[in-house]
Parts: sequence; structure tokens; C-alpha cells
Amino acid sequence: MYGTQHSEFPSECREAEYERRIKLAYPIHPELFDRLYNDWSTLDKFQRTRGVLRLMAAVIHSLWERQDGNLLIMPATIPIDDPAVQFELTRYLDDQWTPVIAKDVDGEHSLPLRLDRDAPNLGRYSACRRVARTIYVGSAPTQRAANRGIDDRQVKLGCVQPGETVATFGDAIRRLTDRATYLYVDGSRYWYSTQPTVTRLAEDRANQLHEHDVMDEIVRRLRDEARSRGDFHRVHACLSSSDIPDEHEARLVVLGPEHPHSKGQADSAARKEAQAILDSRGSSPRSYKNTLVFLAGDASRLKDLQTAIRQFLAWKSIWDEREQLNLDPFQSKQADTKRKNADDTVNVRIPEAYQWLLVPNQPDPKGSPEWTETRLQGSDSLALRASKKLKSEEMLLVQMGGVRLRLELDRVPLWRGNDVLVKQLVEDFATYLYLPRLRDSDVLIAAIREGITLLTWQSETFAYAQSKDADGRYLGLVGGGSAAVQSEGGSIVVKPDVAAEQQRRDAEAAKAKAGNGSATVAESERTGEQGQAAGAETTRGADTDTPPPPAPTYRRFHGSVQLDSLRVGRDASRIADEVIQHLSKYIGANVEVTLEIRAEMPDGATEKTIRDVTENCRTLRFDSFGFEEE
Repeated sequence: MYGTQHSEFPSECREAEYERRIKLAYPIHPELFDRLYNDWSTLDKFQRTRGVLRLMAAVIHSLWERQDGNLLIMPATIPIDDPAVQFELTRYLDDQWTPVIAKDVDGEHSLPLRLDRDAPNLGRYSACRRVARTIYVGSAPTQRAANRGIDDRQVKLGCVQPGETVATFGDAIRRLTDRATYLYVDGSRYWYSTQPTVTRLAEDRANQLHEHDVMDEIVRRLRDEARSRGDFHRVHACLSSSDIPDEHEARLVVLGPEHPHSKGQADSAARKEAQAILDSRGSSPRSYKNTLVFLAGDASRLKDLQTAIRQFLAWKSIWDEREQLNLDPFQSKQADTKRKNADDTVNVRIPEAYQWLLVPNQPDPKGSPEWTETRLQGSDSLALRASKKLKSEEMLLVQMGGVRLRLELDRVPLWRGNDVLVKQLVEDFATYLYLPRLRDSDVLIAAIREGITLLTWQSETFAYAQSKDADGRYLGLVGGGSAAVQSEGGSIVVKPDVAAEQQRRDAEAAKAKAGNGSATVAESERTGEQGQAAGAETTRGADTDTPPPPAPTYRRFHGSVQLDSLRVGRDASRIADEVIQHLSKYIGANVEVTLEIRAEMPDGATEKTIRDVTENCRTLRFDSFGFEEE
């Protein structure tokens, strides 16, 4: 064991000499003798030979009475709860050690015993109890020494026996340091002291925190998480239905900790809140239901998160008040370490708690809406995990081909006669739960753009027109080619057979017109032959004297446009595709784009708005920004 897992134990344990020592000292582990002869013998009243013999006699007698079945007598197997053994271990120390042992080391009501009972994986080995005994034996006589305590490898050396899992004892060490009143830790060294640590103060403060303070901290962290959007247009954390916009883009709604969910629970607080938000925005019915998905916390995991939040807030308050509490340098360092560890624990438990993705859907267009619950896994941000899962299940599309769009047009169907307005399709996909959920209207526009360029558009996709006149004729009709597709105005997706028929009629009309034009030209040539000859001579002379002017070279472009404040992303994307892209393709081109924002709020901005906008502007590295009173 010491050879195969050498990183878990002191380096000398892997040597052949240590194996020889184990054989010579059997059935007592050499680590116990080292602690007694090197540490306990430094006490004034402890006799090096007689003291060791008295202690070992009491230990062996107690173990024999208990019919102890351990392979060796180790620091971890010393029955400190036995009065005779405890007397030998405290008679040379100060009287204050008795309550320390009873509370944090060994005894019927001791903390290690409670921890072992609460965790079956620890109780299987009595791991916490054995760790506490080992630390006590290795640190009690040296609490006033410059190099106090024993390191974690020595703790494991005094505890672990062959066939046992080393990691279990590492977990026991961590749990003890989180809860013990008299156990100190500095890096990897541990020791008991008769003076209580700030751990007790932190535990008291954690228990005294108000519920709303804990909930507020969870909400604050969830809103910080909402800055990462994944593939969603926006992420809204812990907001009321009136604060969640009713627009075309896909949004993730993170429900507050007061709305937990449990597997298969149709009437959970999360399901009720999600349904209320899906049905309405404030007091008005919600139109675009197919844009929302919800993320809720697991009922049991939220309790663990709240416990971690309490620990963090308690240690943070101690760290913030370290001067008022008159903490010494070691206690200040301990408070800082505990605060950071508690913060890391909270960051781990947030994704563990928020694991339920609640997705509204309607498999049958004629049926009733349903809810799909999906458990999320992984350690990515909430939005990234949710969007990855939704994309893998095709419950959120960030890309859609023209063929897939044609299937949806025919399946429902979405056609309004022989065509359908593009802006109507945008409305349909955002409204109806039986349609695929699109990230935004750009996904639909890209699908239309791809569909009209296919050579097989007549059989597999559709055509596109800029508008339709009063006679029902499509203007700017494109099929099998490219076009600048728009979602606003009268732009239309046209059934392929209807578009092909118009293209056939247009071609026939053009052919007929070309034939009539040829006859007219022939007649003109016969009647005006002489005049053309004379004019040609004059023209040749003029061409010789005056060459045509060169075509102008345009080296600069400028343009400005007002964007819809509610659809800035959509408009900016179109401008980038249809204007900026063409200007940037030239070698050496220098294209500069500046976004200028002016906003007037007659009633004034709230402090929250000012804080959020200012923080976001700093994050986005605005060159200049600010609020004004006038």
C-alpha cells in the first residue's frame, strides 16, 4: 500500500527499512512509537520508557476487552473514549483538554462520531473518529511548538490500513476542519488546541442568517450567471413575468430558488411559475410562447446550495470584520481561506442545483401543450449547458436548412394560399409550440436564403419575392438564385409550382416581345439606310476628336441609418451582411463602424438601471458613456 500509493504517505514509508520497522514493532505501528518517543516524551512529566509502557498497557487492555479486530495498533485505533486511556493521555497536559476531547475528538457525543453516523461511506471505516484520534495523538503535546501539528500524509499514515480507500480519510479530514471547534489547519498541517477557532463563530453566524439574506445571495449569483447567454438571445434570472419581454427571440428564464422542482412533479412550484410566465406578461396574454424555456433548481440540491451560501456569508462577514474581531494573523488567514473555499463550493453547487430544464412543447398541432423536463449535467455555465442540451434534442435550432423549412411549411401547413409573408413566418415560429424553436428570425432568414439558391428548389424548397402587386403577380421573384431576403415589408415565400408557372409565362412574354422588336428594327433599317451612312461619317469624325471621359473612381463611402431599438441585433446583422461585407472585401480597405446611443427617459432612470447599464458599458469597453440630468 505504501509503495503503490506513495504520494499519499510520507516518503520514508516506501523504503525497505520501514517495512523492517513494521515487522519489529508488530502489532504496534511504528508511527505510534514515533509520536510517543518524539513528541510526547518532550513533555516534562512524561517518562520516555515508563510513560509509554503505562499508556500502551491501558490501550492494549481496552482493545482486548473490545475484541478489536484491526491489523495493527495505530494512532487511529487508540480508544481515547476509554477513561483509563484518556487519563494517560491527559494527565501530562493542561486540564482544558478534557472538554476538547469530549467535543471534537472521541466520545459518545463527539463531533467525529456524529459525522460518521451521518455519512455511511465514512461510518464504514469510522473515518472521522480515526482521523480525530490521529491528529490528537500527533498534535496535543506540541501545541506550543513553533512547527505545530502533523501534515495530511502523517494523518493518513496513522489511519489507513490495507484494503481501505485513502480518499475516504481525505474527505473525513475536510469535514472535520469544516465543523470542529478546536481543530486548526494551516496549509496541509492540522492540530488541536484548547482555544476555540473561528469555525465556531462561523457556524453560529451561518445558523443565525435570515432566510431572505440567503435567497438574495442566490439571486445575485444567478443574475451574474445570466451574463453568459450560450445560444440564447437573452437570459433572465429571477424576474417576474412582466419583466420578461414578449418578443421573437429565444430566451432562457432561470426561476428563483423559491420555485424548486422535483423529478416528475407536475404541480411543483417551478412548473406553476413557468406556466404563469408562459401564459402572460404581467396582466397581458403572452403572444410568443415558443421563445421561452425555463431552468429550475432541484428541491433537494437547493438545500445544499443554501447551506453552502450560509457558510460563505458567515466566513465573508468574519473576514470583513477581522479588525473589529481582533483576529490574530493565523485566524485572519484561516478566515480568508475558508471564505474562498466556501465561495468555490457555492460556484460548484449552483450548476448542481439548477439541473431541471422545463420546455413547453406541443407535438400535435391539434393537441394540448405539454411540458418536457430534462436533467442537465456538466459544469459549464447555466445557459451554455441548457443551450447544448436543447440543440442536441432539436428543441432549439440555431441553424435550419431550406429543405427543413419546406417540410414545416407543408406539415402544418403554414402556407396562406400560394404563398406566405416572411414576417408572418417569423410570427408563426415564435408563437406556436408545435413548430421548431428558433434562436431568432435570422435563423429563418438564413433558411429562406439557402432554400432559394438550391438547384432543386422546384421540388425541395420554394421561391422568394420582394412583394406582390394588385394583380397577384410576384415582383422580384427568385428561384434557383440568390437574393437579399428581408423579414419586414411585403417579402414573400412562394410555392415552387406557382413561382415556376409565373417564370414560364414571363419567359414566353419576353420571347414574344423580342420577336416583335426584331421586325420593327428590320423596317427601320430599310427606310433609313442612307441617312445612317451619312451620320456614321460625322460620328466617326467626332469620336476621333473627343475621347469618352474616364469612369470615376470612388474611394470613400459613408452612411448612417436609424435602428429599431427593440431589434438592434437583427438590423445590425442585416447591415453587416448586406453593406459592410461588400465594403470589407477590398484589399487594404479600412471600414470603421460606430454605434451611437441616445436615450431620453422623461421620468428618469432608476438606480438599478443606471448601475446595470454603467457596469455593462464598462464590460463592453465603451469609449464614452454616461447619464445626464438634463
